[in-house]
Amino acid sequence: MNRRYTTKEFENGVKLLRNAFPRVALTTDIIVGFPGETEEEFNTTYQFLESIKFYKTHVFKYSQRKGTRAAVMPNQIDGKMKEERSRKLIALSDKNEKEYNEGYIGKEVEVLFEESHIEEGKRYVKGHTTNYLVVKVETKEKLENEIKSVKIVGIDGLELVANI
Repeated sequence: MNRRYTTKEFENGVKLLRNAFPRVALTTDIIVGFPGETEEEFNTTYQFLESIKFYKTHVFKYSQRKGTRAAVMPNQIDGKMKEERSRKLIALSDKNEKEYNEGYIGKEVEVLFEESHIEEGKRYVKGHTTNYLVVKVETKEKLENEIKSVKIVGIDGLELVANI
């Protein structure tokens, strides 16, 4: 796709960031199913993402756009193949996100609370940390638009659970 950097250069940049900021939450965007993408190329991408362990990978399936060079390239990838590859990368992203989040259990973080909702009859307020991790707290307090220090006590799916 005409990227002007190698995976090695990218990996070196990630290492520099992690040395300076050990708990940095790095994300990336990936397109699967670009015309001509082979199984071997996809597996190389998967292995790279598995080793670099981004906090989150945003996965997009290539979609043909009329009038672009890619739209007329040979070896267009079948929709089922794009869906399968997308599912694999999303599962890897979820695994990496969960592992990263587990490193926050027992730690105190600041959260900007944004919204409340009811889950199984309990009221939760949900927000984001400074590095955009989703945190929820069970409380009757109205905390929307407030920043509070909380202690992370667990994980529910891909969300951190905290106590005030």
